[in-house]
Amino acid sequence: MFRSLRKALCAVTAALVLPLAGVQAARAETVRAADAGAGYWHTNGRQILDASGQPVRIAGINWFGFETGNYVVHGLWSRDYKSMIDQMKSLGYNTIRIPFSDDIFKSGTVPNSIDFSSGKNADLQGLNSLGVLDRIVSYAGQDGLKVILDRHRPDSGGQSALWYTAAVPESTWIANLKALATRYKGQDTVVGIDLHNEPHDPACWGCGDTATDWRLAAQRAGNAVLGVNSDLLIFVEGVQTFNGVSGWWGGNLMGVAQYPVQLSVANRVVYSAHDYATSVAQQSWFSDPAFPANMPGIWDKYWGYIFKQNIAPVWVGEFGTTLASTVDQKWLAALVSYLRPTSTYGADSFHWTFWSWNPNSGDTGGILKDDWQTVDTVKDGYLASVKAPGFPASGGGSDPGDPGGGTAACTAAYTVSSDWGSGFNAEVKVTNSGSAALSSWKVTWTWPGAQQVTSMWNASYTQSGSTVTATNASHNGAVPVGGSASFGFGGAPGGGGVPSVSCTAA
Repeated sequence: MFRSLRKALCAVTAALVLPLAGVQAARAETVRAADAGAGYWHTNGRQILDASGQPVRIAGINWFGFETGNYVVHGLWSRDYKSMIDQMKSLGYNTIRIPFSDDIFKSGTVPNSIDFSSGKNADLQGLNSLGVLDRIVSYAGQDGLKVILDRHRPDSGGQSALWYTAAVPESTWIANLKALATRYKGQDTVVGIDLHNEPHDPACWGCGDTATDWRLAAQRAGNAVLGVNSDLLIFVEGVQTFNGVSGWWGGNLMGVAQYPVQLSVANRVVYSAHDYATSVAQQSWFSDPAFPANMPGIWDKYWGYIFKQNIAPVWVGEFGTTLASTVDQKWLAALVSYLRPTSTYGADSFHWTFWSWNPNSGDTGGILKDDWQTVDTVKDGYLASVKAPGFPASGGGSDPGDPGGGTAACTAAYTVSSDWGSGFNAEVKVTNSGSAALSSWKVTWTWPGAQQVTSMWNASYTQSGSTVTATNASHNGAVPVGGSASFGFGGAPGGGGVPSVSCTAA
């Protein structure tokens, strides 16, 4: 009854505040290159370890849409997908959870509401949903982000209590999970699959009825996935009710203590909880006189004990709020503290992906505001202490240098992606046109009018009069010969046209 309240506002057609001191420093720390995270991952007690045994922390974001009637992540009606992934990285998120429904496997499914104007999303034209997903996974990997695929719904029509319906039987669910596991075998950007989103009543845990026992179903599906790709992590959500005690859909993992998920490959299970605030639904604990001091005990009971008893890693796959009420603000502050600050605990912490990147989640909103460009810095600021380092890029990367010498040079191309009169958005693509790798770059232009930059991502800037100077961010200054990097910005007023730009390389 809770998750059904949280519906996207744009399904088919386009379109107590914490002190923020130190947030920028925290972001800078999270986007530095880190050694940990390479290759596929496995578990060891409550930690997730990379291929070389180094602990990692999932600190990510949900980007939804493939599970809706758009059959593709939302927001592509406004922006290029690469610019959004770049922005996620620049904010310090290191993982993307991507929900989907089984509809994307149907031959007639075609993604819609993608804007191809002004060169946006050009390499997605003509692709089906799985083809678009391939491109998103590939680019995320190049950016050093990992991906967790979330089987959110059997079809785009809505959430299901069980992992199957009359129209989408268990056999179809498992066949499609195996197809994804096979599709991304050898691509370690995809580190795992969340088997089914938010099982709820009549789903049970440990009751022994194969038609409703989610724990047994997760074992069947998990073993099927591992049978074709043994490197993947298997993310298993909770249920709603165990032994008469109810909580959030997918958020009750009390049964794990007595009935753990047992798979054919060791060290692959990660348990996943969902937790929300009053903007989604009321719960009894929000009106407890002890709130918010009562919340750690609530979390311990439902899912935190799994981590604290070193049974397995715990990933809070969804949590979010509009932050409209004081109760919600206190809830989010308490939950972030419970998840354990990275500066204190490092990767020996709970894992998480915030709901959501999208602003069009009706009862939570998103990290982006309604323009699909501007960051909600208050909401993002709450998460600063639990963000974590990014991972090594896969499927590409920077040239380590030109040992034979050469000349560093660059060019820049300025494109207006949208202009609505009172404001505009633009992107600048920097290309290494020299014979040596770039370690940094700087772009300068002068507007003919009174335009001002209002926000910028993937670069920092200064503006003096009508002249703007943009310099690379820490993660995109290194550009190999022939390679490119991009940044975007918003400005006002519109009507400035396309100025001449110059690029200086180092």
